Amino acid sequence: MESYIVMQGRTYHEEKELGILFSLQQDSIGNVHHFWERMKEVVEGDRIFHYVKGDIVAISVAKSGYREEYKPITIPLPDSENAKGYLVEVEYYELDKPLMIADSFDEILPLLPKLYSPFQDNANGNQGYLYPCNEELTIKLVELIADLNIYEIDEEQLEFVMGTVQKTEHDFLIPLLAETESETKTKVRVGQQRFRKDLLPLWHDQCALCEIKLPELLQASYAKPWKDCTASERINPNNGILLCRNHDALYQNGHIAFDGQGKIHISTAIPEEDYEKYGLHTKLRVNRTENNKPYLKWHKKHIFKQ
Repeated sequence: MESYIVMQGRTYHEEKELGILFSLQQDSIGNVHHFWERMKEVVEGDRIFHYVKGDIVAISVAKSGYREEYKPITIPLPDSENAKGYLVEVEYYELDKPLMIADSFDEILPLLPKLYSPFQDNANGNQGYLYPCNEELTIKLVELIADLNIYEIDEEQLEFVMGTVQKTEHDFLIPLLAETESETKTKVRVGQQRFRKDLLPLWHDQCALCEIKLPELLQASYAKPWKDCTASERINPNNGILLCRNHDALYQNGHIAFDGQGKIHISTAIPEEDYEKYGLHTKLRVNRTENNKPYLKWHKKHIFKQ
């Protein structure tokens, strides 16, 4: 199961009425865009969060993969009459209380990828149509939506509800959120377990900096974070380094990095007189390989705080 965020500012109601997602294949001058081509990645069971004018207003489940179709006449896309596009059938579940992205953006921003993010740094949505939603972001959106839309009820109310045969949109939302969260967390856990298992022998089962070997203190530390990775990069042990918990915290937060030669770089946020406290010195190196070199360089470029 994959998750996506679809930007539907002017087409949401028409697409919901038809039970579909629809994008063009190319623009008026023949350009192809990643946010349209991504429609071809959707398969049955995938989850889509629907973004409209600042809010997540619905979740849908894909009923099929994509197919090529001419634009439905009711969908208001300018300069696109008789244009061919990609269509995916989905089941919409509207939220009683939409999630306003700006209200929770402090929690959302750290989970956004560097590339193909659905949102700008000011919490506004990016131009385009269909964006990937990584697992960490999916879990966070599900938690935020659940906080707004799932209500606690006392036993007397529960007895009444259980005896009611009428089904509402809210009745279907609870299991949908629970299933989405469960499947996504399982996917992350299994991937990270495989990543750690394959990473350990590459670094001889010890911290690459201080040589601590106690398993409980060792972290399989991603160079390129999960949110920025492709599916294969998330389980590629070359996209990581084995560190003790202290050095892992420094690495993940950008206080240390390693260049293409494996040489350590230390952020100016750590005073030189404190290097010994952190088990650091400027001549430290890690035994990098050609396979992990590009990932170490990516971390230094995008995560390291000079």
